[in-house]
Amino acid sequence: MAEDPAGKHGELETPKKWKVIGPGLIVAATGVGAADMVATLVAGSKFGYGLLWALVVGVILKIVLVEGAGRFSLASGQTIFEGWRSLGRWPVWYFGPYIIIWGFIYGASAMASTALPLAALFPAVPQIVFALGTGLAGFLLVWFNRYAVFEKITAALVGLMFITIVGLAIIAVPDVPAMLAGLVPRLPEGSVLYTLALAGGVGGTITLAAYGYWLREKGWVKPGWMRVMRLDNTMAYVITGIFVISMMIVGAEVVAAAGVTLDAKDKGLLDLSEVLKDKYGDFIGSAFLVGFFAAAFSSVMGVWNGVSLMFADFWGNIRGKGSDHPDSRAHGKYFRFYLLWLTFPPMLLLLIGKPIALVLAYGVLGAMFMPFLAITLLPLLNTDRVPREWRNRWHTNTALVICAVLFIWLGVYKLVTTIMDFF
Repeated sequence: MAEDPAGKHGELETPKKWKVIGPGLIVAATGVGAADMVATLVAGSKFGYGLLWALVVGVILKIVLVEGAGRFSLASGQTIFEGWRSLGRWPVWYFGPYIIIWGFIYGASAMASTALPLAALFPAVPQIVFALGTGLAGFLLVWFNRYAVFEKITAALVGLMFITIVGLAIIAVPDVPAMLAGLVPRLPEGSVLYTLALAGGVGGTITLAAYGYWLREKGWVKPGWMRVMRLDNTMAYVITGIFVISMMIVGAEVVAAAGVTLDAKDKGLLDLSEVLKDKYGDFIGSAFLVGFFAAAFSSVMGVWNGVSLMFADFWGNIRGKGSDHPDSRAHGKYFRFYLLWLTFPPMLLLLIGKPIALVLAYGVLGAMFMPFLAITLLPLLNTDRVPREWRNRWHTNTALVICAVLFIWLGVYKLVTTIMDFF
């Protein structure tokens, strides 16, 4: 059982021990997937360290967003969905279709992405076998393990991907003066879209909103855990920041020097493995593929667990059972239904391809989730939904407004590009 040193008034008594590694690391690891790795690689290869400052801004914005979701849960004693429901019917009408369509498409794309490095490491095995296998592995690990085991597995994957990618950055020998210069905000020619994507896109998915659910699974459920939660969240995103900066170093020092153009999608990471093999040998190229797998599979694990928790709470409330009913919690029947939904129907998409209508719907809804989260946190954290002492300060509100504007812009851009891909 989770240790809860918070007293009856919600004040934290100093525990004999508590772990710094907590839900924050899971949120951060789940949010950084293959697409984020490619984005930072391409930015590094095109602009060197010129957009390093945008990565730092992006990390700060994610800290603000996730801290807001965690603070609402601890201060109000409610889940984020209960908070959204208090805003009226519109969040429910948005979130319901979103989580169903998103899960169906994401399940297929996550399995396909995780299979890429395995297929490159073991070319004799068809990629589809690895795709189906990784989905099934994520399903079994989440279905049969409670939160504590899930957290340990995720931490191990994070450690593997961190050591691999940071090790590559060290081998690449970064230009430290150029990195320091890259902390000064500037926009190299042709970098506007990359800047916005790095500041707003890296590490940002629906799982940011799952943070409160993982806090509850961890046993951090009262305001007395606020300081621990903030440290957990900040440390996790500092680790994420080091990880994505390391990818930028590899792009700036290795990819740019090789003079190659990476694929803008997940396969760009396979291109990088070939570059690394040419420069450093087969061992380093293969080690990168292991880190690529760890990053991709940590996202599978995080979504399979965290988004299933969100769906269980959503459907339990829609059914009138509330957030504390066993059916609405981890490993209840609604949790297990969504876990099945994430795993098995998407396998059909791997076999038959993605229907255009579903992909467009996914693009429309997915592009608007981050603005939805940023916008809804403003009323949730500025009204009597939380005690006055835990409401936003002016600087937090400013950051959330910046998040909302940035994510709306990125959402519209993503939506337009998704539509244009089909016409």
